[in-house]
Amino acid sequence: MSEYYKANRGDGWNYGGKNWKLSRSKIDLFKECPRCFYIDNKLGVKRVPGFPFSINSAVDYLLKQEFDSYRTKNEQHPLQKEYGIDARPMSHKELDEWRRNFGGIRYLHEPTGLLVTGAIDDLWINGKDEYIVVDYKATAKDEAVKALDKEWQDGYKRQMEVYQWLLRQNGLKVSDIGYFVYCTGKMDRQAFDKRIDFDVNLIEHKGDDSWVEKTLFEIKKCLESDVIPKSGEHCDWCAYWNARKVLEN
Repeated sequence: MSEYYKANRGDGWNYGGKNWKLSRSKIDLFKECPRCFYIDNKLGVKRVPGFPFSINSAVDYLLKQEFDSYRTKNEQHPLQKEYGIDARPMSHKELDEWRRNFGGIRYLHEPTGLLVTGAIDDLWINGKDEYIVVDYKATAKDEAVKALDKEWQDGYKRQMEVYQWLLRQNGLKVSDIGYFVYCTGKMDRQAFDKRIDFDVNLIEHKGDDSWVEKTLFEIKKCLESDVIPKSGEHCDWCAYWNARKVLEN
């Protein structure tokens, strides 16, 4: 069995357990496939994950280091200047915790009793003293990513909107505008030569977090039910298992 996949978790990490929290990724799993979400969080059988991409983690780490160097000087990053954005990296006493995996921003949604969490990549501030949510992305393609116009990228947008919602629930004034720092590894080089060059683009997203509250009530109803919900319309995992059942019968 893969070291990255342990199918069953302890009861304390399932819904109702002392360690269970509603993370941003769990919210997105619910939006993608309520059935997978229920089996994961209520029954404790995790969906098989994709393998981690270490290059993405390296880019994420280096970007944080780079933006932090300008944060300590209270100066704009060259990318912000290049795009003419009225923003600079923002210092905040909670920023390190808000960035920490398995930590993050937290808010107890009292109507449902759900503790919602999410770990951000970065936080900027504009001239109106509005906080700006920033997310780092890395990939490798023939052409640089300059827009989030594919259906599979909708999850990225929901991710940012959950972060915006969480910050607002924590009393911060948050801009509707957020940014993705999107790094695309160039594949047009003649040789590797011990390096990968990246195109770095700043992609603006105007968030709308109005769907979050409604979704929390839907998630609560799902988790309190004894009936496993239907699959998401485009869930590859459920499609695979349904095909197996047909073949095995």
